[in-house]
Amino acid sequence: MKPRRGEEEELWAAVGEPSRRRLLDVLLARGEATPSALATELPFTRQAVSKHLAVLDRAGLVEGRRHGREVRYAVRPDRLDAASQAMARVATRWDRRLQAIKELAEASYRDQTTRSETEGEEKSNDRSQDRNA
Repeated sequence: MKPRRGEEEELWAAVGEPSRRRLLDVLLARGEATPSALATELPFTRQAVSKHLAVLDRAGLVEGRRHGREVRYAVRPDRLDAASQAMARVATRWDRRLQAIKELAEASYRDQTTRSETEGEEKSNDRSQDRNA
């Protein structure tokens, strides 16, 4: 399933923060965890973990389920897959853009090299003509 434009932007905002990516990695490794349990494995507070989880939840990357007084979070693989596909699409677009920039730069370099060689030949011919005159 391809995410809508707004959803895609939320995904980028969510995974654009290195702390949230690290949190996702830890959560993926654990399978399911509370903010308190996650905070023991991360270099930030439980409150910070909760805030990051809220952003990831809004983006649909994690899901919280209440168990008594605790909320246990788990990664939503389908949304993580959608995020991965969205990133791959952007990477493909950037690859095409970078290839076009490379081709322009190479063409410009060839033009400059050709001009320099032509100018060098003209100067050499002028000096030869001056000597012969």
